[in-house]
Amino acid sequence: MPQSLEKVLYTATATASSGRDGRASTSDGRLDVALSLPSELGGSGAGTNPEQLFAAGYSACFGSAAAHVARQKKIKSGPISVTGKVSLGPVGQAFGLAVELVVDIPELPREEAEALVRAAHEVCPYSNATRGNIQVEVRLA
Repeated sequence: MPQSLEKVLYTATATASSGRDGRASTSDGRLDVALSLPSELGGSGAGTNPEQLFAAGYSACFGSAAAHVARQKKIKSGPISVTGKVSLGPVGQAFGLAVELVVDIPELPREEAEALVRAAHEVCPYSNATRGNIQVEVRLA
């Protein structure tokens, strides 16, 4: 059974028109981008695509989750960088996604950084939304 939010802290609203060859914008106007099919899939590649947006969102969210865990545990992590790769491919008759997140926390000893990454993966909203639905690999740089 899906989780229910105990309290709504924030709601983002975005509209996409014309699918992968259109535009996407947020209700506050802060994001307004042209969308296009990647050249690897036969498109122009002139705009961004949903996989790039998902990679950016998941990377940012995961980095914030790691910083949150570090603050809770009173760990001075230093800068945290997350590179997300979102792959699209066939899954039977449908299409699916796979995600790879590479987390760089250069100022922490490796063992401590790995523990922080594991803890962040448990609290990150994107990780919780995708868990059990798509393949997600999270690793330390």
